[in-house]
Amino acid sequence: MQNLLKIALAQISPVWLDKKGTIDKICVSMEKAAAEDADLVVFGEGLLPGYPFWLAYTNGAGWNLPINKKLHAAYARAAIQIEAGDIDVVCKLAKEFKLAVYLGAIERPADRGGHSLYCSLIYIDSNGIIQSVHRKLQPTYDERLTWSPGDGNGLKTHKLKSFTVGGLNCWENWMPMVRSSMYALGENLHIAVWPGSDHNTKDVTRFIARESRSYVVSVSSIMTKEALPEDTPFREHLLMQMPQVLANGGSCVAGPDGEWLMEPIIGKEDIFYETIDFNRIYEERQNFDPSGHYSRPDVTCLSVNRERQSVLNTKD
Repeated sequence: MQNLLKIALAQISPVWLDKKGTIDKICVSMEKAAAEDADLVVFGEGLLPGYPFWLAYTNGAGWNLPINKKLHAAYARAAIQIEAGDIDVVCKLAKEFKLAVYLGAIERPADRGGHSLYCSLIYIDSNGIIQSVHRKLQPTYDERLTWSPGDGNGLKTHKLKSFTVGGLNCWENWMPMVRSSMYALGENLHIAVWPGSDHNTKDVTRFIARESRSYVVSVSSIMTKEALPEDTPFREHLLMQMPQVLANGGSCVAGPDGEWLMEPIIGKEDIFYETIDFNRIYEERQNFDPSGHYSRPDVTCLSVNRERQSVLNTKD
C-alpha cells in the first residue's frame, strides 16, 4: 500500500478576509478527506483568507486611494502568523487524522517585521508538524501591490509513502529553473496551487507532468462576487465592478505520461479524490529523467539559495 496514495483536492471557496471562518472551513474539509481515507489534502493558493481579487477592479496601483488602503489593511488583519499559533488547530487535526496537508495561506511573518504579506504554501506532515513554508518567489503582476517577494527557503521536498512531494504557487510553476530545482530534489509528485480558473491549470498541469515524468496535482479555489462578506470594505463598489465569477476552479490531476487522470473541474465546490500508483513513475522515467540519465550536470548545473532572508541579524 506504500505505492498507492489517495489525494483529496479541496476545491472550495474561502470565507473571504475572514481568518477564523476560513480555518473552520478548512478543518471541515480535512474531516471529510479523512473520512474518505485520504493520505493528502491540498488547498488552493492563498485560500486562507482568500486571493486579493480587488486589485484588478480598484485602480490598484493608484497612490493613497482609501479603497486600496482599507482593503489591504483588512487583508493584513486576516493574514496568518504561524509563530502566533494561528494554524495550530490545522496541525492538530493533521496529526489526529494522520493526514498530510498542503495549505495556501497569506502569511504576515514575524521574521520580516510582521507587517508585510507573503503568499505561502505550507506543508504539514501526517504527524501535524510544519515541514516547510514556501513564500512565493515572485508575485504576479498586480499581486505585487499587496504581496512581497519570498525566498528559496521553502524549496523543499518531503517523503510521503513511496512518493517525494513538493509544491509551488501559481505562476511559479512556469519558472523553468524553479521547477528544475524541485526535480533535482527527487520530486515525483508535484503540487501546483492556484487561486482558481482552468485557464491556468489546463495547459501547465499536463506540461509539467510530461516534462518531469511525475504526477501533477493542481488545486484551485472557487469564488463568486456574492461570496464577499457583508462587512467587506467598499463592498458595494466591488460588487458593481467585479464579474460574477472570480475563480471557477479548474482543479485536476495529470499522470507521469502527461495524460489526464482527472480533467479540470469547473464551477463546482467540492472535494475530489484521486488515487495514484508510484509504479507508473518508474515506467515513465525509463526513457526520460530530467535530473537523472537525461541531464548533463557537466554542462548545466543549477544553484539554489535556501537561506531564509531577513534584514536583521542579531547577536546578543
